[in-house]
Amino acid sequence: MPIILIHRLRPVALVALLALSVAGCNDTEEQDAKPPVPQVRVETLQLQPLAISTELSGRLLAPRTAEVRARVAGVVLKRVYREGSDVKQGDVLFLIDPAPFKADHDSARATLAKAQANLYQARLQEQRYRELVDDKAVSRQEYDNARAAFLQADAEVAAAKAALERARLNLGYATVTAPISGRIGRALVTEGALVGQNETTPLATIQQLDPIHADVTQSTRELNTLRRALRAGELQQAGNGEASATLIQDDGSAYPLPGKLLFSDISVDPSTNQITLRSEFPNPDLDLLPGSYVRVRLEQAVQPKGISVPQRAILRDSAGVPKVLVVDAQARISERQVVLGNAQSDRWIVSEGLAAGERVVIEGLQHVKAGDQVQVDTAQGSQPIAQHNGQ
Repeated sequence: MPIILIHRLRPVALVALLALSVAGCNDTEEQDAKPPVPQVRVETLQLQPLAISTELSGRLLAPRTAEVRARVAGVVLKRVYREGSDVKQGDVLFLIDPAPFKADHDSARATLAKAQANLYQARLQEQRYRELVDDKAVSRQEYDNARAAFLQADAEVAAAKAALERARLNLGYATVTAPISGRIGRALVTEGALVGQNETTPLATIQQLDPIHADVTQSTRELNTLRRALRAGELQQAGNGEASATLIQDDGSAYPLPGKLLFSDISVDPSTNQITLRSEFPNPDLDLLPGSYVRVRLEQAVQPKGISVPQRAILRDSAGVPKVLVVDAQARISERQVVLGNAQSDRWIVSEGLAAGERVVIEGLQHVKAGDQVQVDTAQGSQPIAQHNGQ
């Protein structure tokens, strides 16, 4: 080839090489710019028994409360008990001045003795006149008078006995005792105070604290829905028919001792359309005090075959409609609207929208959307639902 031709072709070859080099760089940059397939963690749904529990708010109250009151009028001599202590039924709490009641008792006893003496005399008189009237020694009228005097004396003895018993009771009432067992509060009267039956202020108050009751309220709509589901066989009774109860204290912690539902009230509050439910909890250490605000989680039924998802798997659109992201067999994301039931701890029971065997995204939701191809996290794998009991 002539040297001149070679020199003319050299620039052309250089341009071609440069073009190929630039094209190769562009392909590499495009490959480097392509985002990686996002990874997500999923949970495989399974049908299993789920506890249907409801968390309701209310307050603690003592099952028995007794106001200690004076049953006789008098001056308080002494407070016997220690304020804030536990007392038993019959323990002495206050002493009222017994002197006037002792005097009344002694007077009633003397009156009874006098009435008994009069009865003795009237009985002898009636017996003598009975013999004499048969012999015509006394008139029938005189005998009738003696008989009436005897009956009157017998009635006076009965009245004197009743008066003595009343005086004995009043003397006993001067010693004020505990009407029930429980914890007694502060004294509302002091030594030297004049007390009586008609006083509005009690001497003290005793409350029984073990066990303790928790009264909570539930809407009639929720309760009726639950009852209809039980009658239709969609739900089953929890346990042996007694709804178990867990008490959530004001700091959010669960009380360690389980309780039980005692009953639901027989009437509905017309102002709130709610019904009162009463549960009972053991309180051996007296940690729970009446008047405290609490929440009670009642396990009211069991769904034999239910589906639940972690609360973190739930997304909501601008209208607040709940939805989840489902991964299909081709590892592609789809969006699914769901109907949620009760919240169970950190999970939601799903009433409609999901089926057993489907895979729901529980981690990485913020990085994917419907239609995306994803890679299931092989390090974590598909996480099946552990059986959840609502506790």
